[in-house]
Amino acid sequence: MFSAVMLAVLVTGLVRGFLLDVYFIPSESMEPLLTEGDRVLVTKLAASDVRRGDVVVFDGRGSFDPITDPRSLPERVLAGAGQWLGLAGNDTTYVKRVIGVGGDHVRCCSADGSLTVNGHTLREPYIHPGDDASTTSFDVVVPEGRLWLLGDHRSASTDSRSLLGAPGGGLIAEDRIIGRAFQLVWPLDRSGPIDRPSD
Repeated sequence: MFSAVMLAVLVTGLVRGFLLDVYFIPSESMEPLLTEGDRVLVTKLAASDVRRGDVVVFDGRGSFDPITDPRSLPERVLAGAGQWLGLAGNDTTYVKRVIGVGGDHVRCCSADGSLTVNGHTLREPYIHPGDDASTTSFDVVVPEGRLWLLGDHRSASTDSRSLLGAPGGGLIAEDRIIGRAFQLVWPLDRSGPIDRPSD
């Protein structure tokens, strides 16, 4: 019995470490698509195939968050257990939408208040109703190997715009991407696929 349990834990750990994982949504920054308390399935196989419009989970340490963790070891262990079980969020893991990839020129805002990517208006049907594309102006050329990320609920999101004056300028390294959110699994009455918008 004990060996079967250990095997199940090992297989689950391998799957969650390399293939799929469940992530808890800790804030309202991706509404209306994802709300606080939702759980999403993330494919880690897609971490190297990030496209404009993808909803991604990434490690924000060193960019969105400091690398040091001020919590004690028991606090970190308890928090880690809750995160592993999908019952709690992670203070250094974020979910945002990819707006610009390497080589893109991302700008806000055009005369009609829209974002533009490479001179073309970006159609954004996913933005939270009543929100502007951005109330912060920016004009960014995304270097290769970096990403420009925004939340769908622009008025409630800490994202690349919030770090314009910081080292790195709000750009997230591609190797910080954990995976792409592809399925909303909880709550059950809202479960369904998370589509990849076409370019």
